[in-house]
Order: sequence, then C-alpha cells, then structure tokens
Amino acid sequence: METKTKVETFYDKLEEHTKNQGEKVFLKDFERKTEICLTFEKFKNFVDRVSNYLLKIGVKKGDRVGVLLVNSYEFFLSLIAIQRLGAIPVPINTFLKAEEIKYIVENSDIKTLITQIKFREIVVKTAKETELENIICKENIDRAFNSLEVHSFKEALREEPLTDFKIDIFEEDIAIILYTSGTTGKPKGIMLTYKNLLSNVKAIINAMNFTKDDRFLVFLPMFHTFMITAELLTPLYLGATIILLKSVKPFSKVIETVEKENITVFMGVPEIYGVLNKLNLPESWGKSVRYFISGGAPLPLKVLNEFNKKFKTKIYEGYGLTEASPTVSVNTKENYKAGSVGKPIDGVEIKILDENLNELKIGKVGEVAVKGDNVMKGYFNNEKATNEVIKDGWLLTGDYGYIDEDGFLYIVDRKKDLIISKGMNIYPREIEEAILEHPAVEECAVVGKQSETNGEIPVAFVKLKENEKVLEKELKLFLRDKIAFYKIPKVFYFVEFLPKNPSGKILKRKLRELLNSNELEKILSKELN
Repeated sequence: METKTKVETFYDKLEEHTKNQGEKVFLKDFERKTEICLTFEKFKNFVDRVSNYLLKIGVKKGDRVGVLLVNSYEFFLSLIAIQRLGAIPVPINTFLKAEEIKYIVENSDIKTLITQIKFREIVVKTAKETELENIICKENIDRAFNSLEVHSFKEALREEPLTDFKIDIFEEDIAIILYTSGTTGKPKGIMLTYKNLLSNVKAIINAMNFTKDDRFLVFLPMFHTFMITAELLTPLYLGATIILLKSVKPFSKVIETVEKENITVFMGVPEIYGVLNKLNLPESWGKSVRYFISGGAPLPLKVLNEFNKKFKTKIYEGYGLTEASPTVSVNTKENYKAGSVGKPIDGVEIKILDENLNELKIGKVGEVAVKGDNVMKGYFNNEKATNEVIKDGWLLTGDYGYIDEDGFLYIVDRKKDLIISKGMNIYPREIEEAILEHPAVEECAVVGKQSETNGEIPVAFVKLKENEKVLEKELKLFLRDKIAFYKIPKVFYFVEFLPKNPSGKILKRKLRELLNSNELEKILSKELN
C-alpha cells in the first residue's frame, strides 16, 4: 500500500508569516482608484472568510472551482481560499470567448465560479448551457446577471473567518488545474500537484537567491502559469511583498511603479524588454531591481544585448512550460550565458532526444525532455494525451534545443514550427534572429508554407519600426552573409502587427492559417515583391 506524504501547503506558509510578521505589507493592489494595502494578517483574514463562505455553499475537497477574474487581490486570495479546503482552483484565461470558457467549465466539471461583472454575458450563457451551480461576483450584483442567483464576494468577505478547520493535504493532491492555450486542438487541463508547485517554488528561490525582503511587481495576466508560480506563490512562500497592477497598460504606470515602490524583482515577456529598449529612459531607471527576468517566449538576443547595454544590468532568461510547473532552467548570477536559457534548476534533469527518443550528444539539436518533481501529474481526464508526452517519467516538451559543453540549454524552436524543405531541417528562430539584426525591423516571425516542389518554404512576416521602409530584396541581400541560402525566406510579408497570445508569444498557428486563407490582407500593410 502506497504511503501518502502530508504537505506544508501555501496556506500553511501564510499562517506562519501571519504569526511571525503579521503587520508586514504582503500585497498592494493598484487596480482601484484607491490603493488596497493588505498585511499578511489581513490577507489571511480575508482568505479565512472566503474559505468559510465556499464551505457553506458546498465546496469540498477535490471540487474544481473556476476563477475568472482580471488582475486583483481577489484573484490570489480566491486561489488560496479554494486550496485551504482541499478544493482545486481552475484559473481561466480572461481573453477567451464564451465557447472556450464553456468548454473549460464542462471539461473540468466546475460547479462554482468566482468572477466579475465584466464577464456577465459569457457567464450567463455558460450557466445556461452547463451544470454551473454557484456564481460568486466580486462587485455589487444588483441585476447584473439577469435571473441567475449570484453570490456576492463582498458578502463572502463579511463571513465569519473559518477556524478549527483541518484537512489532510498530500504531496500528490492536485493543487491547481491550468488550461493550455489550445494551439493544437481543444485546451487540455494540466494537473499540477502540491509537490510540483512547491518543488518549483523552492528551486526558483534557491536559483535566484530571493529573500523575504524582495518586492515583486505583477502586471502580466495572473492566470498565466509564469505569474502564478514565480510572482504569486514564490513571494507567498518567502513572506515577501507583491505589488499588483491591473495590467501592462498604461505602460507608464509600470515604469513609475518600479521606481516608486522600489521593485527588486521584475518579470516580463520579451515584448516588454523590447518596449523598454525603445523608451527614452535614463540609465538609472530600475536601479532598485536585483533581477530582470524574461520568460513566456524566446528572448531575441538583440533585445537582450540592447537592454543589458542600455541599463548596465542583465536580463536573466529562463525556460519553462506549464506542464513543468513551469520553470525548467534559468540563467543566474553564478551561471550566465547570453542567448541560453540557463542551466536546469535544482531537482530537474534535461536531456535532448532524437525522433526515436534516443539521447543525443552535447551540441546536437533534438527535442528537449524534462524530468523532476516539477513535471505535471497529467492532463485532466485525458490519459491518452498524457501518455503521448510523458515517457518513462520524462516530459517531452515539444521544443527543439541543445545543451552545450558547460550544461547550458539553448532553445532552437518549437517542434511544430520546424520547416522541412527539400529534406533539410530549417529552424525559424535562427532566421528570425538574423532578420532582427536589420536596423529597420521591429518584430518578425517565420513560418513554413506548403510548396508543390520543395515540401515547405520559409516565409517571413515582418513588422518595421515606425517611419522605416525596406524592400524585400534588401532584406534578402542582408541575410545572404548571415544564413544559408536555403534558409532565406522566399517571400516577405510586411505587416501592421503580429497576432499574439496574452504572454506576448507570436501565434504562428494563426499566421499559417492566414497564409492558407484569403484573410492575409487583415495584417498586411504592403506586400513587396
């Protein structure tokens, strides 16, 4: 009989910090016109009240509870309140449409949903078509949800705090379910256990030497795995401070808050660092920041070098995926190589595999496989998909990369983005890095297009900097000395924008769809032949 190991939960850590430093500010929320400032004691008190409310409306251990909220303290305290009961929070991407949200509610059998008036139309439609029973709204309700019976989050905050409630929670219990973006087929619910999350949080703290004195700035969507583990659970575990903004817009607020709040940990996606490079900021900006960290998408070397030079600091690029809780590797002060995504964090192993799952030698490109306590339990109600990506305990990431002689990992491209032309493997990221070296180019993406004779040919989508002009033939000439001839895109499309997901990752799937439809003109400013 398997022995279960009890676990110290994130709520347990909250209790500990409340006893030891209850009056310390844990979370500042600038979402409202009036700043919300919560100490550890106040935050725990709110969690205890919401937990009791959830318990009274029937939420119990193992139940999935949806959280459809924009960045706010209510989002985070909902997660911890749900976990306190042994229930499972299911954060939902706030950019999704009604049908996508309905699918997640049905797939994970959500009976209770915490949300806000902003999403009332979607919620009303979802409630009519699913078995959703309880809706908790964070604002005043009135008639916002028509005839639906809706609970009030404010009422929950007035509930008596839950005391003398104990429930055993074990390492292998599911702590959260996060849905993939559904780039291939329907979204899949990734089950992360307490063991997964705690191992990742502890390893991140050790790698970066974070302390309880650090101040974390949160401005990217909180439903994203990068934010949940690295920017919410990590400071909670440490007893550090979180400064919360509603979103990245207006960006001036992000810049101002870094200075005003003496931020020490700044986590962004590559697009953020690209914007900071372009702004007329003094070299002294962000001097309180100990770590500028990049994740969520590949960071162009050009952007990294420009930022490091401009602000006389370093961007620490890391690599991860939701299925790995999410951090796999990261550059640190002790181990840093520009262009790499660092070495594996504590407790994580990486190897590079060929198409037959044989391990490749140092420097050889293949699929990145990951093993460790951070690897997910599996996909919710989808054993087939789980077995396709987990082989003998190794998670197949779908990313191509290689490991150098010093153990640093380099990500070359997504497996599904690989272009095969005349039997030759072409990695789009290599071409993109070369194109980005052109001074007129702001962003670009390379995808494969089916060809009658060559299998696929590389095609580039290029967004130019403001007031810049360049001809296709100029770019081709520019690339001749940088990459092999067969890698040079056969066609360049100059576009007004590139479609992206909430974490700033360019949606190449969407570009491929546009290529094969008559909708390409939607993003074209001009096509030069």
